[in-house]
Amino acid sequence: MSYPRFLSFSTSTGRQGFGLLVEGGIVDLSVRYAGQYPTLREVIADGALATLAERHAGDKADMALTEVSFEIPIPAPEKLICVGVNFPDRNEEYKDGQAAPANPSLFIRFPRSFTGHDQPLIRPPESPQLDYEGEIVVVIGKGGRRIAEKDALDHIAALTLCNEGTIRDWVRHAKFNVTQGKNFDRTGSIGPWLVPFVDESQIADIKLETRVNGEVRQSDRTSRMIFSFRKIINYISTFTTLVPGDVIVCGTPTGAGARFDPPIWLKPGDVVEVEADGLGILRNTIADEA
Repeated sequence: MSYPRFLSFSTSTGRQGFGLLVEGGIVDLSVRYAGQYPTLREVIADGALATLAERHAGDKADMALTEVSFEIPIPAPEKLICVGVNFPDRNEEYKDGQAAPANPSLFIRFPRSFTGHDQPLIRPPESPQLDYEGEIVVVIGKGGRRIAEKDALDHIAALTLCNEGTIRDWVRHAKFNVTQGKNFDRTGSIGPWLVPFVDESQIADIKLETRVNGEVRQSDRTSRMIFSFRKIINYISTFTTLVPGDVIVCGTPTGAGARFDPPIWLKPGDVVEVEADGLGILRNTIADEA
């Protein structure tokens, strides 16, 4: 089944916008709804993704994809929460003899640490240890607190992909946190677009794969996740109120570069692709910070 695809973009003049992908390019919804929806975040808060998709699916494209640069779909989420160690083989990678934990490990990323589809991930001068992590993202549509697992999927507005790039040695600069290594500017990416969430079949058992220069490095299925999408939303909403536009990055399979012997870090010129059934391909090159 084919689903509508919404994207956020910038033009060569610096204008920020959002639109609907159609044959031949993009329907510029940010112009049509300039007084109502500043970004896709407000579209989601209004529950209007399906309405706009239906209303404009037959429109002629206003611009070609080659005329814009992809931005992260939600430009300024209130919260961007990531789940760590959420596939069985990832837990085993730690070789600590411990069973999978009862609750998900969580950490926060800042929007500035991400870039869009087809943009370079930036390797900082402080470390060469830039690594990849392909993940599925859920975007909250209906806010709530202490959301029951049985109701959790009703709170998802859309899905997208993430390369949750990490500076590995910087996640071990302190005893208990990973914040530093997860938040270097533009070391990760989100996109390429938002796919409206329709039902559980979109995420229940789909393949998630990461490739580096065409070589498959990570591959698993969402049905094997330690913590389900329902559990993740339930758990996070216990301690914080989720609001429309919040972004939850749901965990990566085994196979990151740090787990090779010796480790294989990303370097300028590499191309990383994250792909999941029905969500498309998130592609990024690697470049050194200027």
